[in-house]
Formats: sequence, C-alpha cells, structure tokens
Amino acid sequence: MNPVVNQAENMNPILRAFAEGGFVMYVILVIGAVALALIISRFMALKSLRIDKKEFSDQVFRMILGGDLRQAISYCDSKQAPLSNTVKSGLVQVMNKRPDEEVQVAMDAAVLREMPKLEGLTSFLAVLGNIAVLAGLLGTILGMIGSFRAVSTADPATKAQLLSEGIAHALNCTAFGLIVAVTAILFYGLFQHMIQKSENEMLETSMTLMNLVASNRDKLRD
Repeated sequence: MNPVVNQAENMNPILRAFAEGGFVMYVILVIGAVALALIISRFMALKSLRIDKKEFSDQVFRMILGGDLRQAISYCDSKQAPLSNTVKSGLVQVMNKRPDEEVQVAMDAAVLREMPKLEGLTSFLAVLGNIAVLAGLLGTILGMIGSFRAVSTADPATKAQLLSEGIAHALNCTAFGLIVAVTAILFYGLFQHMIQKSENEMLETSMTLMNLVASNRDKLRD
C-alpha cells in the first residue's frame, strides 16, 4: 500500500480521503488555493470600491441645489469610487457649460471605464470552478483504471473488495473537485450580484443627476 496512505490512516477522514485520491488531489488543491486567493482579493476590492449611495447622493445633490459645483466635485474626489467618479465626470461637464447631451455621454463613458475595475478577475472564478470539476472527474477515471488493472491480477476471493475500495478512493477526487467548484461558483454569483448592483447604482444616480442639473441650470455656478 502507498506509504502516504498508511500515514494517513491515523488522520481524520478528510486528510485520509485526500491522501487516497492520488496526485490529482494536489492539482485540485492548487486550483482551490488560487480560487480562495481570488475570492479574498475580489471581496476586498469590491468592498473598497463601494460607498453608501444614499449618503453620497444626498450630499452631492444638496451641493448642486445650493449651486456649488466645485464643492460637489471636491466631495466626489474625496470618495474615489466608481459611483463618485461617474458623478464627477458629469459635474465637470456641467461646470464647463456643456449641453445636457454631453453631460450624459460623459457619465455613460465613465460607467464603461469603471466597470473593469469592478469586474476584475471575477470571471476566472467560474473558469476555476469548471476546471475543478474536470480535474475531479479525471482523477476518478484514472483511479478507476488503476483499480481495474489491480483487480485483474488479484485473487478471485478479494476482487470485489479491492474493486469497491478502489472505486471509493477514486471518487474522492470527484468529491473534492465538486467542493472547490461549488465554492468558486457560489462566490462568482455573489460577486456578479455585487457588480451588477454597483452598475445599477451608477446608472440610476447619473440619470437622477442629469434630471437635477437640467432643472436647476440657472442656480449653478462655477
């Protein structure tokens, strides 16, 4: 028997299952580590790029209604988030006395510029999830092939037992692959929801700002 398996017999079931899964388990482990690192980095990035929409909008719109565009732009500069950058793009055009169409185009362009910051490498989580499933299946197939080869030369009385043990060990790869895949895809869905929410906030706020500016042009000053 594999010495690694012998050593793992005194370990907990998870470590034992990992040891019995063969070298493909290490491939799945690497995929899981990369996915975990990506999950942590994207969570921190998305958290840092989000601001309180209601508080931000209330402050900016109050400054606009007060006619102080420079203060509103300075407030946007102090936030440094996709939402504030989008609003700032529109306010700069308003301060430059540009027509409403150009103000809206500037904010739409800002949304397109900010989206890659929000998306980052999030899509790779779905890729890693799919690779983890395929790696698990590959490990299972290789393990079953090895089991059938071992059984072909075994004593007839022990063939059934050896085959069942070999298949059980091989299926560990599928189980670990699915664990990594489910985790990666779950967080992929969560991050996609957060990204979509941020995009909706940018679009909604830009439209509200456009309506506010259009109806209060006479109150605005540089």
